Formats: sequence, structure tokens, C-alpha cells
Amino acid sequence: MKAIVIGILSSLFFAVTFILNRAMELSGGSWMWSSSLRFIFMVPFLFMIVAAKGKWGPLWREMRSKPFFWLKWSFIGFVLFYAPITFAAAFGPGWLIAGTWQITIVAGVLLSPFFYEKKDSSAGPILVRQKIPLISLVTSVIILIGAGLIQLQHTGSLSGRTLLFSVVPVVIAAFAYPLGNRKMLEQYGGKLDTFQRVLGMTLASLPFWLLIAAFGWHSDELPAPGQTFQSFIVAVSSGIIATVLFFRATDMVRNEPQKLAAVEATQSGEVLFALIGEIVFLSAAFPSLLSFAGLFIIIAGMVMHTFASHQPSPKTADKPSANLTGS
Repeated sequence: MKAIVIGILSSLFFAVTFILNRAMELSGGSWMWSSSLRFIFMVPFLFMIVAAKGKWGPLWREMRSKPFFWLKWSFIGFVLFYAPITFAAAFGPGWLIAGTWQITIVAGVLLSPFFYEKKDSSAGPILVRQKIPLISLVTSVIILIGAGLIQLQHTGSLSGRTLLFSVVPVVIAAFAYPLGNRKMLEQYGGKLDTFQRVLGMTLASLPFWLLIAAFGWHSDELPAPGQTFQSFIVAVSSGIIATVLFFRATDMVRNEPQKLAAVEATQSGEVLFALIGEIVFLSAAFPSLLSFAGLFIIIAGMVMHTFASHQPSPKTADKPSANLTGS
């Protein structure tokens, strides 16, 4: 249950991304600065935390030993996640981006066969390909339906161009984020802590962010002070607090696919928080009865996910020690 609570809390801080990215676009800011500044601002904060804990040395050794691994999965997990999110904000409202982002819940479940887990056998521990947890898939789809209902009251006013450029990039991001996170968990879970992994991925993705910033400078010159400040808030709220909380929650249940899916499903809370934030800060339209039905379905789906994640599998039902790493 602790991992679920941490996941919901991370979704609150993640929601700041959708609200402020939309606010920056409405004020004329470039999506390239919105995306790159977040990760540039994250570096000194994360470095100070890791260095203060005396864990910079082990991280640096791991990064030097597998530089291409870090570059590849940091690009997928961070660049292919956040650049499309900020790009989409230039074409669609925050509620649409946050709602579409919920595809990541199903994406996380569908990606299970790409990873392995340790199983005990007569010959000792062996690696077995994970299976798609069907209960988690069903409850994830239920949450996705709820997110879709929230958006129905708005979709009639959206053009095909808006839907194309605000939905497709977010779908790419929805698969990239859990894929990059899980690959890092698979390789370094238990070896590097949450702060080390986030800092390592931020540093490894920094060349790409500097390149994007250079394009932003060339096309839109330097960012306005307001965009710089808002990007700083996003960096602290979403980039550091939310990311560390989410990575911590997934790390707690990394060896249990069903519980991992439940933690990833907590990100559906972003829709609720983003919707409330846009109503309060950006004067967005108040939800219709259909949207309230969607909110109810999302909450119900999250509750179902939580209960399903605590049901022991047939193989572990008689082994209380099998759930020591759970939530």
C-alpha cells in the first residue's frame, strides 16, 4: 500500500507539468525551451543530493562502464518521454495531454514480456520472461476508459490537426517512459538508488537537451523570464519530486509485475489533478456529468488495481516471504 500512496503523490507533482507547459505555450513560450530547461535545472539539485549521500562515485563508475546503455535508455526514458509531451502542449490543452498520457498505464502492462524476473528452480535461480498480468490489464483499460470519458465533452471543439499533433506524440511518450524506467530498474534495481538512477539518466540525456536548447535559441532566441521561472518550478516539482517519488515506488515493487502495474496505474491521478489545476489557474471549463462519470471510473479502477496488486499468485499464496519487497 505504501508504494501506491507514493505513486499517487507523485502524480500530483507530475500534474504540474501539464498545467505549466500549457500556460507557457499560451504565453508564447517555445516547447524546446520548456523541455530542455527542466532537465538542465534538475542537474545541480540531483548532483548535490547524490554527492551529499556519498554515492556519486559508484554512479560514475557504472555510467563509465556502460555509456551506450545509459545514453540509449536515458534517451528513450527521458527525451522520448518529455520532448513529445512539451511539443504536444503547443497544440492541445493540458487536460487532453494528461488524458492521453494515461495510455502509459496500459503500455506499462503490455511491455511486461520485454522483461525478465528471477524464479527459483531445482537448478537454482533462473530468468523467466514476465507475462502480461491480465487482471492489471483489465483494470488499466477501465482507467483508460474513464480518462476518455473526461475528454469527450471537449473533443468536438478540436480540429484534426490538433488531435494529430497533441495525441500521437503523447502516445510515443506513454510507451517510452515506462520502457526506459523499467530497463534501468532491470539493470540497476538494488544496485543504484532512486536518486542515483534519476541523476544518471538526466546526465546521460543532457547532450540531447542541450541540442534541443540550441535549436530553441536559433528559432526563438532566449526564453522569457516567465518561462524560465515556470520551467524551474516544473523541474523541481515534476523533474525531481515527482520523478524520484515514482522511481522510488516502482523500485519497491520491481520484482512483482502485478504490483508494478498497480503503481504505474496511480499516474491516472494526473488527469484529476491537471483538470482541477486548469479550472483553478487557467479558467478551464467545469467538468460535465460525463466527465464526473469518467472521474468516478478512474478512481474505481485505481481501487481495483490496489486490491488486485495485493492478491497473492497461486505460486506464492503459501509463501509469506515472497511478498517482502511489496508495497
